[in-house]
Amino acid sequence: MNMRFFYTFLICFIFQFSYSKINNAPVDISYEQAILLAKKENKPILIMLYANWCPHCNTMKSTVLKEPKIVDFLSKNYIYIWKDVETEEGLKIKDKYKTQGLPTFLFLDANETVLYSIKGKMTSDVFMKEVNNALNPNLQLPYLKSQFLKDPSNATACLNYIQTLRKGVERTELAEPTHLYLATQTDKQLLSETNWRIIANGVSDITSREFQYVLKNRMEFEKLISVKRVDAKITNIVSELLQPYTLSLDTTAYFKNRLIAKTIFLENIQSLIFSYDLLIAERSSDWDFYKKITLEGTKKYFWDSDNKLKEIGQIYYKEISEPSALQSAILWVKRALEINNAADGNLLIARLYSKINDKKSAQFYAKNAQTITKEMGWDSSESDTFLKELNTK
Repeated sequence: MNMRFFYTFLICFIFQFSYSKINNAPVDISYEQAILLAKKENKPILIMLYANWCPHCNTMKSTVLKEPKIVDFLSKNYIYIWKDVETEEGLKIKDKYKTQGLPTFLFLDANETVLYSIKGKMTSDVFMKEVNNALNPNLQLPYLKSQFLKDPSNATACLNYIQTLRKGVERTELAEPTHLYLATQTDKQLLSETNWRIIANGVSDITSREFQYVLKNRMEFEKLISVKRVDAKITNIVSELLQPYTLSLDTTAYFKNRLIAKTIFLENIQSLIFSYDLLIAERSSDWDFYKKITLEGTKKYFWDSDNKLKEIGQIYYKEISEPSALQSAILWVKRALEINNAADGNLLIARLYSKINDKKSAQFYAKNAQTITKEMGWDSSESDTFLKELNTK
């Protein structure tokens, strides 16, 4: 009975695998079965990790991964499977290999060693290049890592390893090899184009010796590299520092790291911190903090953005009741109207005036909003209704 069950299972498995190959589809087998098949056929495994809600995953599945030349190449060279990270098996694989971001493509050997990994949406040409690279032993991660570890002071070996590693992992995963190499360099040696590329690719710690050296010698790096690239690196590292805490709403960690970021006295960085402050205040519903930072920084950082000014004004209308603060919000929205005399801005300022009981000013701006919407042929019901409410007060 047991043998009959085993043979039945084996026949079904072989039929399923053959059917997938004939129809150019990923093989619908388990991770464990893929490993066994990889050993039997002496092929590497390619796992696509995806989720049905992921737009980049769906785009790849419906375009690039349907192209006959790509499907044919994958079926000939890999044990090729898809795993949904929302399933128990898919989540286990995601956790096992510590992957972030979707879609992720993991290239493994039969011993479950990661040979290569890439993530995100890409064109068919780029994808074909990467799946070819993943078959080349000299471009695979184990080889690149071994070459680097032979001589951690070798800049070329370090760069080759971390640039390939970065294709499939977060920047924080590059810290160990990056700092192992940079520890072999003096401060003066850091100021080179090659070392800049290593710093730009692999450094994510804002307090690190290398990043602090870049800050102290920013002008020299700008002359060597470019102002744009140096500014981009500084901006990215601040974003990488603060963004995770705004997303997780870890206000304690956010304010601790905000103190570190505030020591970078560059206007674009202070503006970036202001934006994150707004986000953390909104997500935590800390309207006292929101009021404090907007009163301090709105004119300085958002004075030329009508959309940002209106966004802040809308929050004040909904959440702030202090008359003097509302007067500030009115000034900000007036500035937005100077930039773009739009109907939504006029209606917003009318509501702000209404909130401080200035009925005459509220009516003036509500009528402006009504006129603009009618001239544009848009629906004016919102401004019509608000004017009726004002007239009944």
